[in-house]
Amino acid sequence: MALTLTERAAEEVKRIMTEQKFSETTVLRVGVKGGGCSGFSYALKFDESYDETADSSYEMHGVKVVVDRKSALYLDGTTLDFFDGLEKRGFTFDNPNAVKSCGCGSSFQA
Repeated sequence: MALTLTERAAEEVKRIMTEQKFSETTVLRVGVKGGGCSGFSYALKFDESYDETADSSYEMHGVKVVVDRKSALYLDGTTLDFFDGLEKRGFTFDNPNAVKSCGCGSSFQA
């Protein structure tokens, strides 16, 4: 499994999906794209479809998560969590493959 979604992150995803009135077929797509201050950046979006030959899909805490095979190489062992504190709020990535991360937490170098 390339990615682990924590229960706290899953609850936030489900809250957003309910609030935005997404269909039951909507999936959370997690990926990596070139760019950001450290070379790669994380990508999160909701998607209505996925390709079973190009994507891996997982069900975690009631959320269907899809990762394309190229991104899976960079995300292997990563934990996606949700942080809600006084100083910041949002999804966080704990990626063991990142050799360097940016202070913003949304880009990394592998």
